[in-house]
Amino acid sequence: MKKKKCRQKLITHEPPRITYFVGGNMAANTSKDVNTNIPDYEYTDVNTKLFHIGSFRSEWLKRLKPSSYSFQAEDEEAFEANFAKELGVDPEIMTKVKSVCSLESLRCHPEDQQPDPEVVPPDSTLKTLVQRKKRQDHRASLKISKNRHDLYADELDRMTVGRKAESVADMVPEGEVILTINVYYPAVFDKFNYIRPHVTLVMTGSHSLAELRDAICCVSDLQVCGEFSNTPDIAPDFISKDHFKSAFFYFEGVFYNDMRFPECQDISMTIIEWAKARNFPPYSQAKMEDTRFIDLKIKVGFPYLYCHQGDCEHLVIFTDIRLVHKNDCMDKKLYPLLIHKHRVTTQKCAVCHVYIGRWITKNDQFAPSNPCLFCDKCFRMLHYDAKGNKLGDFLAYPYVDRGAFN
Repeated sequence: MKKKKCRQKLITHEPPRITYFVGGNMAANTSKDVNTNIPDYEYTDVNTKLFHIGSFRSEWLKRLKPSSYSFQAEDEEAFEANFAKELGVDPEIMTKVKSVCSLESLRCHPEDQQPDPEVVPPDSTLKTLVQRKKRQDHRASLKISKNRHDLYADELDRMTVGRKAESVADMVPEGEVILTINVYYPAVFDKFNYIRPHVTLVMTGSHSLAELRDAICCVSDLQVCGEFSNTPDIAPDFISKDHFKSAFFYFEGVFYNDMRFPECQDISMTIIEWAKARNFPPYSQAKMEDTRFIDLKIKVGFPYLYCHQGDCEHLVIFTDIRLVHKNDCMDKKLYPLLIHKHRVTTQKCAVCHVYIGRWITKNDQFAPSNPCLFCDKCFRMLHYDAKGNKLGDFLAYPYVDRGAFN
């Protein structure tokens, strides 16, 4: 396997971003010296070596000038002088470059005409506009309109990109670490969902693992326990997450348990005792509410484990670790940021094939299959009379569709 690396040039006017692509061939190192606090070069389809997030941040801050990661806007003249110095050009050439590369020169319409950002000119030569025109024509030919999922994605961008805090206390501090985390669907034997992440979250190094757990929305946490065929109108007292609060993360030989509530149990102890009986290396334990990301030792691109509800297991992969940039969301209250959510196909009612399923029945003489999925309207029309009395003998369980949260 051929080793590939990419050198990153540090420019004084913008803080560098260290990005690792899972399954890619790009990585960066800040020093040629061997240092376990800095992620080593990646190979294709292989994760980085183990490193400490807090030490990784400290290494960057030691090598960079405070102005490199400051949120304060640099003086334009000083910026141009530093940029010309980096490029090794004269001020006159820098002035010409600034004129040629200005935003005013990147126009494809007359200067006296006000452009419409939604309309792409038919004779544009800019490659990005050519591709955008092809996409617009394709959607127009198929009569595809902007659906609610696209609108929701646009709304996420508007709410997070470049968002400023209302007060100084809510500002993300300079030099903070930003982590991008993919959380995948639980794996089942007949169908694996490793390819696409369920959600992608952006968090800071000062966040705790408990805050990551609270940001993960899994349908198994929302299921309602119990059989309600005799009392379908009675709302349940709790969902699964309210009753079964135990969970843990597993990172590099350490089980981080959620022990915030009296009902929480150490569900990792079963695994530790099983491993100990089979002469596996010893494992340690810690509380996830007391552990921040900046305290962790991890590998970028390596699959870790999040387990809750007893046996609902998710892969957790860190895909990016970098310093915060002034164009990032600056409001701490908005973190963790949800920047991606996978769209899931909903399970329709077996009768009407229109509405999302709300009930699962078993041993049901009115159902075409066993078990069978019903929407609320079809379920009540088939199984209860006008006064709400139960018809026949069957079992009914509330069903929460994971596609209902698209």
